[in-house]
Amino acid sequence: MRKRDHNVLTNAASLLICGLLAGVVVAAAAFPAVAMSGLAAKAGAETFGALPKELTVARAPQISYLLASDGKTPLATMYDENRRDVKLADVAPVMRKAIIAAEDHDFYKHNGVDLNGIARAFVNNQSNTSSQQGASTLTMQYVRLAIAYSASHPADVVAATEDTSARKLREMRYAIQIDKELSKDEILERYLNIAAFGNGAYGIYAASQVYFNKPPSKLKLEEAAMLAGMVKAPSTNDPTTKSGHAAALARRDYVIQNMVETAAITQQEADAAKATKLVVTGKRAPNGCVSTNEKGWGFFCDYFYRWWMQQETFGSTSYDRERRLKSGGYTVVTTLDPQAQRGADKAVRKAKSEKSKEAAMVAVVEPGTGRVRALAVNRNFKLDDPKKPVNKAHSDPKQRKKGKLGNYPNTVNPLLTGGDGITGYQAGSTFKIFTIVAALEKGIPLGYTINAPQAFKSEYIVEAGSPAACPGTNKYCPTNSGKKAGGVQNMWSAFASSINTYFVPLQQQVGAENVVDVAKRLGIQFRVTRENDWANNKAAAHDWGSFTLGVSNTTPLELANAYATLAADGKYCEPIPVQMIKDPEGKKLDIANPRCEKRVSTEVARAAVDAARCPVGDNSSTSKCGGSRTAAEVKQVVNAPVAGKSGTTDSEKSAALVAMTKQYAVAGIMADPDWPQTNVKMKHKQKDGINPPVYETLRDAMKGKDRKNFEPPGKKISEGDQRRIPDVKCLDPEQAKSRIKAEGFDAVISDIKVPSSCPAGKAAGTSPDGRTIKGGVVTIQISSGGGTAPGTTPDNNNRPPNTPGRPPGRSGG
Repeated sequence: MRKRDHNVLTNAASLLICGLLAGVVVAAAAFPAVAMSGLAAKAGAETFGALPKELTVARAPQISYLLASDGKTPLATMYDENRRDVKLADVAPVMRKAIIAAEDHDFYKHNGVDLNGIARAFVNNQSNTSSQQGASTLTMQYVRLAIAYSASHPADVVAATEDTSARKLREMRYAIQIDKELSKDEILERYLNIAAFGNGAYGIYAASQVYFNKPPSKLKLEEAAMLAGMVKAPSTNDPTTKSGHAAALARRDYVIQNMVETAAITQQEADAAKATKLVVTGKRAPNGCVSTNEKGWGFFCDYFYRWWMQQETFGSTSYDRERRLKSGGYTVVTTLDPQAQRGADKAVRKAKSEKSKEAAMVAVVEPGTGRVRALAVNRNFKLDDPKKPVNKAHSDPKQRKKGKLGNYPNTVNPLLTGGDGITGYQAGSTFKIFTIVAALEKGIPLGYTINAPQAFKSEYIVEAGSPAACPGTNKYCPTNSGKKAGGVQNMWSAFASSINTYFVPLQQQVGAENVVDVAKRLGIQFRVTRENDWANNKAAAHDWGSFTLGVSNTTPLELANAYATLAADGKYCEPIPVQMIKDPEGKKLDIANPRCEKRVSTEVARAAVDAARCPVGDNSSTSKCGGSRTAAEVKQVVNAPVAGKSGTTDSEKSAALVAMTKQYAVAGIMADPDWPQTNVKMKHKQKDGINPPVYETLRDAMKGKDRKNFEPPGKKISEGDQRRIPDVKCLDPEQAKSRIKAEGFDAVISDIKVPSSCPAGKAAGTSPDGRTIKGGVVTIQISSGGGTAPGTTPDNNNRPPNTPGRPPGRSGG
């Protein structure tokens, strides 16, 4: 603050006269008959001199602005009071002149207290006239507002504004001191920033936006006069109401004429301004996530709000954090990518209408930073009006019988991110990626082969007689879609075709607890209590046979971020909705920085992504994907190197797809959040299935972006320790099997006979032939005689299954 030059005698005289006048004012209020006695004046002077003069001013509440990632597209505003402090230099000179003309003609002449005004008001008010005068200067008005905003208790707010002589004396004492410490322009700036202008607008910046949709630097004479006229009675002089419009017009013209009296404008300028029609073009500032700049952005805004409320940086309690957000004046550049968000909004609503009980949910995460680029669902982010509800009947029959309404089309539940009772949804075979990572970390390469039968009798125990058990046993017995054998598969081909009877035995080999651990490291949270108990107990996790088939709940955001971690070469980043936060002084806060750590080795991550290229129609130089792909259309639509996986749960109660490039990981889940046990079958490839929203979102997000390739994995992690397969041609099948097993391979005899030059019933050869991975499966082909055995390839034409599993349910995909 800059001190102004003051004449010592003038200041002393002001204090003395104010003290004497104070005694008169107090006495007049209490004992009118002795108001002018010397005793009263002397007592008043002594009382006034004893008043405190140092005013502690708390910063008035400031509006916080949320912007999209480009730093300019508005997302939302958060405030208790719509106020944004501005420098006086950013306020039109005509506005400064107007407020002085309206409230304090002698502002630049007095020392904070207008002595002539006090005397004039006293004489007038003692003469029993009907019109009472006040003598508050702009400085005194600022003091009153500052005390109210600095109050820590409601009683102090009342004391700061009550109409008493004590309050007026206190204002006068503070005003004289402030006038000594601050320049007139500094006082005027503070007053303009703290004054109330009605319609939720506090301060000149908010007022000029609310009423005229422009910054205060652009205000015209007639606009400035209207705003200056409002501070005396914002509700009475409200130009947005029918009753207040006429009063606002009259008050505006009064201020304009006063500007002539203060020589701020000419009479000709005044007449022209008065002749201008009073038109209000702005509107009350939207507040909160139910009033985002674009319709579909509320769920992202809510995710940001929930993230903010968890950060101890902004306060030790939830109350403190919310107050900081809504009154701290922050500028928050969020991670929302308008291009990706608009593409996602369009895609989910194209697949399912807002009135559908099925929720099409899509989340977009940036690999390597954890920045959440989009969150979209075919719902309106708003509370349903209980007086005029538009939500449809609850999809759960039990709840519907009770007369309850569903959460569609309107809801504020965190459907995409979890919390507040939202535990997530089963994502089916998208979880098989965790088994791949666990196997790779155990040294098992992508080329590892397993002969996948039609049904696999595992070592996992389930309830005898359960649909998940092998007939007549208590052994978990997953099957493939269509109940067909998968044949000899490697990780590439089994992931491409989603072969359950490959992944359950692979999980059994590496330990289900290790697969669960991978999921935890990649960010799966296990919000269901019993799932969390299993996930955090190694013994229980070891028996979780169906985990690889995606029976645990997750959210689109978690799933997208898990795959994004692999796309970022194993660098896990905590999902974050902000990329820059500035406080009112423009200082950047470190809390917006990405929070990342290495959780999977680079080679393992690259190998897992290489396998994940197969389901979505892509290949690398090392891939051996086979013929069947569960979501082959993704590569063609996105037109970029892609990786990902589809997933389907038991009875198709939910459907999922992940598709990603190096820049974006997109996860989509279609489910009924109100009734997880829905009888509606969720779809994949159909236009109202989950696949189109996912790949259309990724396609739109990638418009204008470079096409970056995924790094292929090394030969060792892809192919492992390759060994020569012994020649068993024309041997007896059992003899051939013994020879192959003696070399360290897993030998199986094929049921299908092939033409061969060997006698019928003898070994015709092997598949594969030549070399394969140590411990891998070698199939012995049986000769039917009569020719040369052709080369054979694994049968990869099976659709992804919906396979039973326990605990806790059945899944596949």
